[in-house]
Amino acid sequence: MHSLRLPDLVTSLYRIVVGLLFTLHGASSLFGVFGGSRGSGDAIPFGTWPGWWAAVIQLVGGLLVLVGLGTRPAAVLCSGSMAYAYFVVHQPDDLLPLNNGGELSALFCWSFLLIAVLGPGPWSLDRGLSALQRSRRSEPQPASVA
Repeated sequence: MHSLRLPDLVTSLYRIVVGLLFTLHGASSLFGVFGGSRGSGDAIPFGTWPGWWAAVIQLVGGLLVLVGLGTRPAAVLCSGSMAYAYFVVHQPDDLLPLNNGGELSALFCWSFLLIAVLGPGPWSLDRGLSALQRSRRSEPQPASVA
């Protein structure tokens, strides 16, 4: 039996929590649920640049990271979108995140970068699919009858 180490479990739990929070953030902006975009109760109008597109990345990227499917590329995309949000939306107001309201963007950016580097952890679809592929390759193939 394969025993899981605590760091592996924490990596999976961290990915799940960050993915869930990001997904909820995107859903609130796209659909006006959970308080809506920036607590307004409203959704971002369809196609609005960059807010609506960022919300799509938050929803889809967050879901992919949450379930651990295509985790590394999804995490890189999410990290990049938050870096964009920080430097384009927040940083022009002030250098420090505490003064420009960019703490959440900075935290999500670095969180997703960490997930991209560490990988999805053992509780992920990526890991499950990889194990399934390995087991299929190791199964003996039936002999073909000529």
